[in-house]
Amino acid sequence: MDIAPDKQNIDRVFSNITYHIDFYQRDYKWTSEPVLRLLDDVFFMFNQEYEKYNSLEPSTETVMAKYSWYYLNTYVTNVVDGKVYVVDGQQRLTSLTLLLIKLYNKAKEHECDSDFVDWINSKITGFSGGKRSYWMNHEKSLGVLKDLFENKKEHKEIDTSSSITSVNLVANYGTISKYIDSQLEDKHKFETFVYFFLYRLVLINLTVEQTEVPMVFEVINDRGVRLKPYEILKGKLLGQIDKIELDKFNYNHVWESKVKEINDFKEDEIDTFFRYYLKAKYSNSRKEGTLFDGEYHREMFTNSMNEILELNHNSAAVKNFLDTTFSYYSALYIKILKAYKTQSEKYPSVFINKLNEMDGQFLLILSACKLNDPKEDEKIEKIAYEIDRLFALLQLQNSYDSNAFYELLYKISEEVRNGELDAIRGVFDKHLFTELEKRRNSAVTEGLQYAFFRNTGINLNMRFKRYYFARIEQFFSANLNLGMKHPIEDLVSKTGAKTGFHIEHILSHNEENKAFFNNDDDLFEQERNRLGGILLLKGRDNISSNNEPYAEKLKTYANTLYWNETLREDAYKSKLDMKDLKSKYGLDLRAMNKFGKEELEMRQRLLFAISKYIWN
Repeated sequence: MDIAPDKQNIDRVFSNITYHIDFYQRDYKWTSEPVLRLLDDVFFMFNQEYEKYNSLEPSTETVMAKYSWYYLNTYVTNVVDGKVYVVDGQQRLTSLTLLLIKLYNKAKEHECDSDFVDWINSKITGFSGGKRSYWMNHEKSLGVLKDLFENKKEHKEIDTSSSITSVNLVANYGTISKYIDSQLEDKHKFETFVYFFLYRLVLINLTVEQTEVPMVFEVINDRGVRLKPYEILKGKLLGQIDKIELDKFNYNHVWESKVKEINDFKEDEIDTFFRYYLKAKYSNSRKEGTLFDGEYHREMFTNSMNEILELNHNSAAVKNFLDTTFSYYSALYIKILKAYKTQSEKYPSVFINKLNEMDGQFLLILSACKLNDPKEDEKIEKIAYEIDRLFALLQLQNSYDSNAFYELLYKISEEVRNGELDAIRGVFDKHLFTELEKRRNSAVTEGLQYAFFRNTGINLNMRFKRYYFARIEQFFSANLNLGMKHPIEDLVSKTGAKTGFHIEHILSHNEENKAFFNNDDDLFEQERNRLGGILLLKGRDNISSNNEPYAEKLKTYANTLYWNETLREDAYKSKLDMKDLKSKYGLDLRAMNKFGKEELEMRQRLLFAISKYIWN
C-alpha cells in the first residue's frame, strides 16, 4: 500500500483543490463542543505568541520568523478520476472553512486592505476546472455556505432543511462568530492572527490508493471520537464500488434512505438492525449471537464470515447485497418497527410483544422471512403471535426462565430460518412441550394444562399479571363488541398511585377469609394470590377497595374492567352479547354474591378456559 504524507499549512490546504466528501464520511456532525475545543487550542498557542510579539507589524515575515507552528492533525484523501475525496478529516476541514468565512467577514468589518481580504477569500472559494467552487464541496449545503459567506441573511433565515450538515454549519458558524468577535476586536491582533492561522497551523495530508481506502478509514476512526459501526460498514462496503457506478446506480441513496428511516425510530437503531439480521441468519445459539453484539462490522469481514457473506474485496457481491439483501431486510425491519410502535390491525401481535418488551420477535421474523418472501405479512404476525404464546404459556405454567427462554429463541430461529409458514407452529410447540416437560418433570400433551395452571398467580411478577389481565380485558372487549375502557398499553405500563393499575385481592386479609383455608397463613396467601383470586384495578379504586368485605368490594368493581364486572349481577341483565359470549366459548360465567374457596376455583378454571382461546 502506498501512503504519501505531505505537511501543509492552511494557506496551502485551501488553495487549488476542491475536496469532495466521500461516501464513507458522515454528515458534518461536529457540535459546539469540538469546535470550541479546536478554537481554544489554536488561540491558546496564538495568544502566548502574540503577547511576546504584539509590538511588531502583522506580516508574513513577522509571523514566519517569530511564531511557532502548531500541528492540527491529519487528513486523508484519495484521488479517483481526477477528483480529490476526503476519506478522513472532513469534520475538521469543514470547521476550518467556517472559521475562514468568519475571518473573511471580519476582515471586511475591520476594513482591511482589499488584497488582504481577497487573500482570505481565495482560501474559501476559487476556480477549479473553469468554475468557481468552495474548496470544501458540501454539495447538498452549497446554498448554506453561500449565505454564510455573503453574510446577507440572519442565521435563522438560512434554509437548513437539506441535511443535518446544513443545520450544523449554521449552528457552528454562530459559535465561531461569537468566539472570534470576543478574541479579535482589535484590527492589529486580527490581522496578525490571520497570518498565524494561514501560515503556522499545520496539517498532514495522507494520500492513499483507492483499494485501501476502507481499511485506512476504519483504522483511523478507531482513534478519538469513534464512528458508529454502521458508518464504518458503509465505508467498507461502498468503498469497493467504482465511483461511476456509485453515482449511476445511486448506491449511496439506497444506503442513506434506509439508514435514515430506521434511525428516525431511535438514534443509531440501524446498528440494532444489523445485529438482529446477522444473528437471525447466522447464529444458532445465544453464544454465537454474542459475536455480533459489539463490532459486528468487523465480524462480517472475518475469514469465517467472509466465506458466507463474500463481501470482502468483492464489489459484485457488495452491489448484490445492497440491491437485494440490505434493501429487503431493512424494509422488513421498518415494517416491524412501525407495528411495534403503533397498534396495527394487520400485525396486532407485534405491538402486543412490545408490552412485554419481547424484542426477540425481531430476531425470529428476520430469520423466518426469506429474501422477497411472498408470505412475509403472514410470517410477521405468525411469528409475533407464537412468541407471545410461548412466553405466556411458560409464565402461566410456572416454567419460565429468562436465560433459558432466550436460548430457546435461537434454537427456534435455526429451525424456522427461511422456512415455510405452515411449519412455524410445529417448531414452537416442539420447544414449548420440551421446556414444560423439563421444568415440570411431567408429560405434556397440550400447550396449556390445568394441572400446571391451577396454582398460577403468586409466582408471576407484577408486570406480567397486569399484562395477563389486560389480555383478558381485550378478550371481553372484542367479544362483547365494546371498546376498551383503557388503552391496553396503559393497563400494562401505568403504575402511578392514582392513575396506574394495580393488583387487587378479592379475598381481603382477615380472619373470616382465612377460615376458608383452615386458618393456614401460607395456604391462604397462596390461594388468594391465584389468578382467580385477583383483579386489575385503577389506583383510586384499588385503594378504596383494599380491605373491605366482599359485599362492599362488589360495589367498587362496578364500571371498572369487564372481567371485574363479571362478578356482578348487572353484567348479565339483558346483555345479549354476554349471553352470546358464554354460548360461543362454553364459559360458565356467573355473578358471585359471595366469594370463598369454591368461587376462587371457579374463577381460576374460567381464566384457564379463556387463556386457551387467547393462546390457542
